[in-house]
Amino acid sequence: MRVLRLGLAALLLSLLAVAPARVAPAAAVTGPGAAPFFTGLADVASFNAAMDARIAAAQQALDRLLAVKAPHTVENTLRLYDDLLIKLGDANGPANIVATVHPDAAMRKATEAVQERLRVFSSDLALNRGVYDALSAIDARGADAETQYYLRAQLRAYRLAGVDKDEATRDRLKQLQRDLGGATQEFLRNFRDNTRSIVVKDAAELDGLPADYIARHKPDATGAITIGTNDADVRPLLTFAKNEDVRKRMLMEFSNIGYPANIAVLEKMVTLRGEIARALGQPNWATADMLDRMSGSVGAVSDFIDRVVEASGRKAAREYDDLLKRKKQDVPGATGINAWENTYYSELVRRASYDFGAQSVRPYFPYDRVKQGLLDVTSRLYGVTYRPAKDVPVWHPSVEVYEVLDGGALIGRFYLDTHPRPNKQSNPITGTVRVGVAGRQLPEAVLMTALPGGQAGDPGLMTHEEVVTFFHEFGHVVHAIVSARPWFGTGRLVERDFVEAPSQMFEEWTWDPATLATFAKHYQTNEPIPAALVLKMRRANEFGQALGVRQQMVFAKLSLSLHDRDPKSVDSTALIRDLTNKYLPFPFVEGTHRQTAFTHLANRNYSASYYTYMWSLVIAKDLFSKFDQTNLLAPAVARKYREAVLAPGGSKPAADLVRDFLGRPFNAAAWEAWLNRESN
Repeated sequence: MRVLRLGLAALLLSLLAVAPARVAPAAAVTGPGAAPFFTGLADVASFNAAMDARIAAAQQALDRLLAVKAPHTVENTLRLYDDLLIKLGDANGPANIVATVHPDAAMRKATEAVQERLRVFSSDLALNRGVYDALSAIDARGADAETQYYLRAQLRAYRLAGVDKDEATRDRLKQLQRDLGGATQEFLRNFRDNTRSIVVKDAAELDGLPADYIARHKPDATGAITIGTNDADVRPLLTFAKNEDVRKRMLMEFSNIGYPANIAVLEKMVTLRGEIARALGQPNWATADMLDRMSGSVGAVSDFIDRVVEASGRKAAREYDDLLKRKKQDVPGATGINAWENTYYSELVRRASYDFGAQSVRPYFPYDRVKQGLLDVTSRLYGVTYRPAKDVPVWHPSVEVYEVLDGGALIGRFYLDTHPRPNKQSNPITGTVRVGVAGRQLPEAVLMTALPGGQAGDPGLMTHEEVVTFFHEFGHVVHAIVSARPWFGTGRLVERDFVEAPSQMFEEWTWDPATLATFAKHYQTNEPIPAALVLKMRRANEFGQALGVRQQMVFAKLSLSLHDRDPKSVDSTALIRDLTNKYLPFPFVEGTHRQTAFTHLANRNYSASYYTYMWSLVIAKDLFSKFDQTNLLAPAVARKYREAVLAPGGSKPAADLVRDFLGRPFNAAAWEAWLNRESN
């Protein structure tokens, strides 16, 4: 998941949310804009002092902007406005990171008051008529195309936020936005702090799981073993554990993270969003949310979901039949597959039908080698280099920091916080903690996930699924680093249903035998992963693809349906039950409340729009079709892609970025071929 956005309301309310033709090197950045973002944030006192100073600086920038007298110009008004966004980002980015990953409860608590102040500032700014009038008065006819596009986009965003409403309505919108911000913060806090686990009586109940997994989970004095609900624990258990009761109990706990508290919080969020939409003159939140997306309307999104469901139907039915046939070998007379059996029996089908087991590749994916391979591949493709950063302040000793260089010039910095620990958000996310502004401030990104490793003696053997996740999230990092623009706003402004496409496309390199051979080497023998094994893995992965698409559509339709109707009519548990039973052959598991752990619902970019992932995937598959499938490590197309799609950031509409690279508008042909592909 990544947090990028188009529009002022989203930009201000969620700043967190990643040779051949050569990109011109960026101007050197010095001063505060080059310093690591966590500098001076060592404890609660220093954090609060720094946030006070940064919010005060943002207020001063706003005051300077409002004091400008006519005539308003790009330099005396738009430049001051962009400076204001930079100042606001100086506080917002670090506060969001600290709230998400800092190990100290006092530090996480300190962010709540800061985030509330920032929400108030941002909601007020998004509805500040004086700022809007000043921007509206700018004559930008002599400015370059990027500046004109930026100004138009900001003015439209202000209108979508309701700045043209009467004063009473604007005041009401400000309060609703503040209340919504508090509710989303509560939802995420409940998810992060609601630690759940299961206890098995001994290691025998973990039969089927890899030896290194069992070794990581030490028994207590009675021999009992506690297994947590972070991704690094859950995925392997649901895939490999032979004990059905253990798998079921884990699924139940995982599907109830945040329950019961988040049921009421979700209702509050949905209600507040409905009130905001009506105040804006829209029938519901989903309608308002689609206005600044590529899709453009609720109808277009609903039709897209229906087309995806239909396109995946025939193959999903075949996949389910194969699962049931395999289960009948263990349970004669079985009539169905349960949700906690899907991943387990999918693994068994892949072993039997495709001669591939997920554990067979784990020895080739030790964490450190995958990490280095990721750096080497992106360096080769995009013409950048990396070096470990020394003496950079971080929030936990396990965090690694790298500087990114292009032609020897420092162009950005990123942080890897990749292993699980208590009170850290475990689902993968990449946050742009500082937006790059050419010549003014270095972009910085934080990649957060819960991958194996990080403990003495543990090689951190990863599943291929985890390798894919790592590549996906790092795709956001590269995007964030190379898209520094002359304006803060165009460094991040991009339609929110496009933002996953670059990272989804980068996943393709994890299926390429030649790419994997450069770093996927056995942690004991150093032998590269055999190409034949990679091809088996890819063929096996094609099993379950359609069922996976159907699961995504459950979440896509859930997020849309929570917000495209009267909030009073919404029962989130009944809704997810009905959608599960409609789109999936696995019956809904009574007693689960997956929506309470569905953090996308608390994210402005995905609240009504989880369809974004599949929409972006359609674009990603089309983008990938331009690469040389016989040599994915050839840099020529990758550099063109960097120039045409990544480097422009939000300096033009996403459809134009795609057209610039493809030479035509995107279409779904490549996606449909991927969905129905069955390799030999």
